[in-house]
Amino acid sequence: MMDERVLDNCLRGDEAAYEELLNIHKNRIFSFILRFAAAPEDAEDIAQTVFLKVFANLASYDRRRPFMTWLFAIAHNCCMDHLRKKRPEQLSLDDEERPLEIEDPSSSTEAAAARNFEHEEAEALLARLPPLYREALLLQYREGMGCSEIAAVLGVPEGTVKARLFRARALLMKKMQPAGTGGRIT
Repeated sequence: MMDERVLDNCLRGDEAAYEELLNIHKNRIFSFILRFAAAPEDAEDIAQTVFLKVFANLASYDRRRPFMTWLFAIAHNCCMDHLRKKRPEQLSLDDEERPLEIEDPSSSTEAAAARNFEHEEAEALLARLPPLYREALLLQYREGMGCSEIAAVLGVPEGTVKARLFRARALLMKKMQPAGTGGRIT
């Protein structure tokens, strides 16, 4: 939960409180944004835009709602703006039928290498999903948000979130089968 003291101090114009607010949330927001940006430099630019918007609009934040939901909604909007400018075709929910090429992990004998491969495989699969599906999955599994919170972040009905999550899982299952995983999500 957001420290109300930090928020109050930000609203009073305390620069140290702005820095504290940034430090509390920058890693989660950057990690979320990085999965939508083509390059880390783009992610840094988007993150900077997010926090500029947060600080500029902090007085309009409704304290009856969770701060993280409001913050992620701003991050979502900035990511979508970026995608619209850079790659408008990426906002389509259509599944592109490109085979996913992932190396065979059987050559690795170390457990750490296998775990790293599984992480890379999962990231590669996520990256292949349309951004609107990917975003719903990331908010649910990486940020621990429920459907109602995701709906608030994305500005869509809860039923739309449920449909996107269902379709995202179905696409992942479909994409995992050619990758040699037997359709299992681990």
